[in-house]
Amino acid sequence: KKVFSGESGVSVGGSIPLSQKVYVNGIEETNLAVSIDGARQNNKVFHHNGTTLIDPSLLKAARVDPGVAPADAGPGALGGSIVYETVDVDDVLAADRSIGGSVKGSFNTNGGTFTNDLSSYGRAGNLELLGYFKWAKGDDFEAGDGEQMPGSGADFRSGLLKTAYDNDENRFEFSAEQVRDSAERPYRANMSRLIGGRPVPLERLYDLQRRNFAFNYSMPNAQGLWDPKVVLAYSETDLDVPDPEESNGLTGSYSGKIENDFNLTQRDVLTGGVDFYHDNAKYSSPTYTTEEVATNVGLYGQARIQPLDPLRLSFGLRGDTQSVEGINGEEFDENGMSGNISGAVDVNEHLTLKAGYSNVWGGIALAENFLQNPDWDYSAGLKPVRAENYTTGFDAFYEGFTFNAGLFRSVFDNVRSPTYNGGPSITNDFETRGYDLGAGYNWGPGFARVTYTDTEITVNDSAASSYATQYLGAPLGQIIAFETAHRFDGPNILVGGTMEAALENTDTVDAGGEALESYEVFNLYAEYQPEAAEFLTLRVEVNNLFDENYASRASYGQDFTDVEPLREPGRSFLLQAKAQF
Repeated sequence: KKVFSGESGVSVGGSIPLSQKVYVNGIEETNLAVSIDGARQNNKVFHHNGTTLIDPSLLKAARVDPGVAPADAGPGALGGSIVYETVDVDDVLAADRSIGGSVKGSFNTNGGTFTNDLSSYGRAGNLELLGYFKWAKGDDFEAGDGEQMPGSGADFRSGLLKTAYDNDENRFEFSAEQVRDSAERPYRANMSRLIGGRPVPLERLYDLQRRNFAFNYSMPNAQGLWDPKVVLAYSETDLDVPDPEESNGLTGSYSGKIENDFNLTQRDVLTGGVDFYHDNAKYSSPTYTTEEVATNVGLYGQARIQPLDPLRLSFGLRGDTQSVEGINGEEFDENGMSGNISGAVDVNEHLTLKAGYSNVWGGIALAENFLQNPDWDYSAGLKPVRAENYTTGFDAFYEGFTFNAGLFRSVFDNVRSPTYNGGPSITNDFETRGYDLGAGYNWGPGFARVTYTDTEITVNDSAASSYATQYLGAPLGQIIAFETAHRFDGPNILVGGTMEAALENTDTVDAGGEALESYEVFNLYAEYQPEAAEFLTLRVEVNNLFDENYASRASYGQDFTDVEPLREPGRSFLLQAKAQF
């Protein structure tokens, strides 16, 4: 949530990391191309879980391309892409140093959660090595009304090992990253409880591990027509749920690409390449085992050119061929083309107009592990998904002030939506549309920015509930985000705050449910670096300052009277100290 705070167009649902999902302009991340260090993510394990569980402390950057994504973003960029990059040695170690490290500890008063981070890194000649480990442990937190939320305690570990050889001409890099969340969670981890349902325990164990291994080769200082990049990777998510059937879900993806940037000029670049993935989604229990497998090979090209000084264009084309194997050996072969075009024109030094369009073939998505049925009948066939995206808007700048506005629309056809008893061939169509506004001011040592996004989602041309939109998107409605910060250089103090507000959303009433309630949440923070000990950073946060009792707008089930959704923590104080050597 903190990675994307201040961005009203990106929402994160779920107050427990294990169940968090990211939504971009109302589209769930399973319909976006998501990568970590170039490794494709295939994390659709269980509908009560989140998807790409990641530790923000590991990140150097997170980039979102909403709607229109380039052809080199990879296969399956139906509604855009999310690119995560983990930290490198150069990001944390000064150029004149050969070794360093950090120690960080924090305590959150709401839940009594202790978090500890250790890292060590260094370089010797052309070699780099970085190691990072984190663990967090705590009790259940209290919501804004003072009620303790069952199954919300922290039991989290993450780690990153990264090594590289860089001689200024060639860079070889290998990274291994893992996160694990293993604790008692609500029986259905994306809600607190289901009222009036079949009798079940309040909590059960969810043991989730996500691993990511990536090899990257590049020529960082390459110029001219030879600027290659190679990625080979494997990622997997492994979920054990012992109760009631000793269930295990495993999704994995072998992926890679070979591409080259043809640098025609400093501002005109043509990128061409080939990529592949081999995905599997497997469910196993003592009584049966099922698995679906998909293999895809794609050929792509993307041009980023500036034919005129005020005009920048990006356009690309990719072709994919895919083979899918069902749980009983059924085979389906499909292929399709995708295209995109976007542009920006500087009307003058203060105003830029922009627009984009993409038509994306996404192939056949694998079924979620925990929905796979060994008796499925595939005779009705499987249909590939296709999406169209439209964006338009402007950016304005004037003496530190910025203004922006945009319209967006995404239309999806034949999104695979299988059910255990309904079969593997069910599909749905859905559409998200809306607009966003933003304004900000940067005064040098500080900034303030507010964004507003209004999103509407329909499924099969009708208003939809949070149940009907699972694995598609979410009925988000109107969201406002505000962020501000100011640094006082003399005493080395940084102060800031964020605000998130969601207005009442009645779209779910049209779908036969309850309206989604409005809320406003304020967070404040301050950081201090003592002049006599610049290696030390002290931070204090006050989150949910006014003790709002609420569930994040992107959290599941708020429109149902028989669902108690996952509510967010009430007022909490975070005390943190970090020493860097």
